[in-house]
Amino acid sequence: MEINAEELRNVLNNVVKKHKDLKTEGFELESCRSMIALMDTDGSGKINFDEFRHLWDKIKSWQKIFKHYDTDHSGTINSYEMRNAVKDAGFRLNNQLYDIITMRYADKNMNIDFDSFICCFVRLDAMFRAFHAFDKDGDGIIKLNVLEWLQLTMYA
Repeated sequence: MEINAEELRNVLNNVVKKHKDLKTEGFELESCRSMIALMDTDGSGKINFDEFRHLWDKIKSWQKIFKHYDTDHSGTINSYEMRNAVKDAGFRLNNQLYDIITMRYADKNMNIDFDSFICCFVRLDAMFRAFHAFDKDGDGIIKLNVLEWLQLTMYA
């Protein structure tokens, strides 16, 4: 069994509707397309049960982090809280990357909603996994030609 982005959106939104404390409108189709692209290990454009289960486990873990930082229960966290949330999730980034995340995922008030939060974390997770897959000798340096780089970034 495999599901596409629209089916994933329906599944995820049915679940988050039950979590009134998240105060979210749910996941956008584009967010679910990104999730599919980033979790799709076989290039089918869909995710299978194992890929979905992996995504679901991560979303549940990240949801706890989001709730921890959404102390005012507004359904958003600010960019400073996002930095701490990223660290709590185990990602180690520099200030430039935190600024990029804020530019990409925050609204005009520098707040990040649950949908954007999950999209950011899915992308971070996938990009770290891709990097480690290319880093054969574990030295923290990879070499990609332009086609490999485009394949890695365009579908993500």
